[in-house]
Amino acid sequence: MPPHLVRFHPEIEPLVRLLEDTPRERVLEEVAARVRKGLSYREVLAALMLAGVRSVQPRPVGFKFHAVLVVNSAHLASLASPDRERWLPIFWAIDQFKSSQAANVKEGNWLMGPVDESTVPQSHRAEQAFIAAMDNWDEAAADAAIVGLVRTTGANKLFEIFARYGARDFRDIGHKAIYVANSFRTLEVIGWHHAEPVLRSLAYALLDRSGAKENPAKADLPADRPFRQNLEAVKRIREGWLDGKANEGATKDCLQALRTGSASDLSDLTVKMLNDGVAPQSVFDAMFDGAGEMLMQAPGIVSLHAMTFTNAIHYAWHHVQSDETRRLLLLQNAAFLPLYRGERPDKGIHIDTLEPMATQAKGDEAVAEIFAEIGKDRLVAAKKMLGYLKEHSNAGPIADAARRLVFLKGNNSHDYKFSSAVLEDHEHLSQPWRDRLLAASVFYFRGSGEKDNDLVQRIHSALG
Repeated sequence: MPPHLVRFHPEIEPLVRLLEDTPRERVLEEVAARVRKGLSYREVLAALMLAGVRSVQPRPVGFKFHAVLVVNSAHLASLASPDRERWLPIFWAIDQFKSSQAANVKEGNWLMGPVDESTVPQSHRAEQAFIAAMDNWDEAAADAAIVGLVRTTGANKLFEIFARYGARDFRDIGHKAIYVANSFRTLEVIGWHHAEPVLRSLAYALLDRSGAKENPAKADLPADRPFRQNLEAVKRIREGWLDGKANEGATKDCLQALRTGSASDLSDLTVKMLNDGVAPQSVFDAMFDGAGEMLMQAPGIVSLHAMTFTNAIHYAWHHVQSDETRRLLLLQNAAFLPLYRGERPDKGIHIDTLEPMATQAKGDEAVAEIFAEIGKDRLVAAKKMLGYLKEHSNAGPIADAARRLVFLKGNNSHDYKFSSAVLEDHEHLSQPWRDRLLAASVFYFRGSGEKDNDLVQRIHSALG
């Protein structure tokens, strides 16, 4: 084992090395051969996550680092798949890792090194040291402190800390919050004993300055302003704010504000709504559907991340314990959405006024008609999707078809990240907003007329 690399637990290290050292054109077959001999799903998932953490630099938090960001999304897709297709997302992610590993080599061959044990703080000082390092954007101190902290602190406490820093700034268009949620969710599956290298990578990622020469702790940079403003705004939210009532009118008002308002406008409106007795659910309904509307108006990478960022914040909001952190996450979500919109003018395509359209076919054929329409006219496909959902209370056939087309047609990490996020989020929204969110998602879903990717047959052949 090279001394300049971090070492993993001995039971997983050989499999990680297999992923790292096997050429891309052979790695799927090598892993499949071991699966046929009894290698478990959990072992493959753990090795995939750890190989990415060690061999792909988490800066910028995106681009090549999607090899790590996509692991949880691939896992969620796998869980929801029929047996024959269960390995497809994971093997696709292995191939994605090899692509990212090659990109990492070209960009300087960053590798995670071993822990400098002499710098690790004692257990009673680790939390304070880590928070101070993160506040000061001190990479070396944060790396040492997180090692001491993860060795002595439980997952819930660590998630509480990381959730705040993941939502702290708008650099990397929301990928920091996404990495926080996805890394902890993956650790829940592969085991907490793998947490140390993963959280070292996460801390390093969250301190990415996106090329800024100034230390954000000592400067007033645009990416940091919403957080600083919202640290004060959370104090204005009333006690008992979680006990608000659902309010569809407030959701519509928030949607309208998302079309033209600034980051501070949306923070202030959210505070007002919560103080007026509006349930947080009604605010989240607006934020999810507002992100969906951005996708309808300007399909692409930036608007897509409005959705996946909101997914990550919503997950964190439900898993943190601190009332202040929950308030802060909600306000940060509200403030960041206008930043995804930018100065783009309103094109008049609004998610709350989208009219349903009947499909010509019925049943399974209606679902096929919708996904065939995606390749012709996505707005018509969205209307047909809404019409189908109005007639059928069960969205399962839509979700199954969307997921399967990602397996067959998907060719980048965003296909998995987006589909896993929106199919999860759909379950959490109120009506009518949940159906409208799913309808808007056809602006990024894969259509049935697109070319199949090259991996599906290769994976099936490798697995026998």
